[in-house]
Parts: sequence; structure tokens; C-alpha cells
Amino acid sequence: MDVFEAVRTILAVRSYRDDPVPEALVQRIVESGRLTASARNAQPWHFIMVSDRATLGQLGALVPTGPYIGQAALAIVVAIQRTPFAVSDASRAIQSMMLVAWADGVGSNWAGFVGGLRAVGDLLNVPSDMDVLAVLPFGFPAVPVGQGKKGRKPLSEVASRERFGQPF
Repeated sequence: MDVFEAVRTILAVRSYRDDPVPEALVQRIVESGRLTASARNAQPWHFIMVSDRATLGQLGALVPTGPYIGQAALAIVVAIQRTPFAVSDASRAIQSMMLVAWADGVGSNWAGFVGGLRAVGDLLNVPSDMDVLAVLPFGFPAVPVGQGKKGRKPLSEVASRERFGQPF
């Protein structure tokens, strides 16, 4: 799948089959995060791969917006340093990982956000000078998902040419 097609069709997946994500694909997903550009090449992130069923269940219980994490084959916990560009840089890495996974048929979703994830950090021994930005469950979708069927505003409402409000 080319990049635009992945962006056009990616959807949040919150229900997964029991099939494991092949290790070669896990490596590709994480490598895509590592290779993502970052401000001043600071790379203020750390990715923790979790596939242990009991730990996945604990993550699902700890992340208020992600109880389905416990059903995933894999979760990647994204921890960040407390630097000015860390949230932006790690968010870009998250999108890279989700798109690479999607292009290979693996669904994901962003669960949680910085403030409420200290318990996740404690569970996974994340140093206290770092924050957990997100938990990303990954797995093969349990049911077919309608690729590309998104309720998005028309481009004319969200884009301008030259100046705000000038038709695109």
C-alpha cells in the first residue's frame, strides 16, 4: 500500500483477532518510529513493546480510554523526555508506526494521553523524569473495517490558499 493510500484508509481499530503480529513486522513498526524525523534530531522518545497477555490486560485496566488494549496482540508504550518538542516528535513517530502497521494489515489506535498515564509508567519502570505519552495497541482487526469511509469535513472548509479564507 502506498503512503497516501494508507493515510486515506487508516481507521481506528479497537477489536483484535488472537493472531500474533509477526516479529518481522513488529521490528518494521518500531523501526519506522525510530526513523521518524525529530526537532534537532533529539529523538526524545522511548518505545516499550509489550506482548505479555497479563501485562496487556493491566495496561487495558490502567488506560481509561483503552480497555481494549488487553485484547491486542501487542502494545507499544511511547515514553517521552520532558523537552519542548517531545510531544510533537513522538506524535509523528506514533503516526509513522500506525501507518506502517496499517499498510501491512495491522490495526491500531492511540489510547491515553500524557497526564493520566503515570501508573503505566510505574508498571513498566519508566524513569520518573519521563512521561508516558500514549499506549498503542496493535493487532489484526477482529472484523473487516471499511477502509477509507471517514466522516471528514470537505477540503474547502479546512484548507486555504495564500491567506486564511481564500479558496483552496
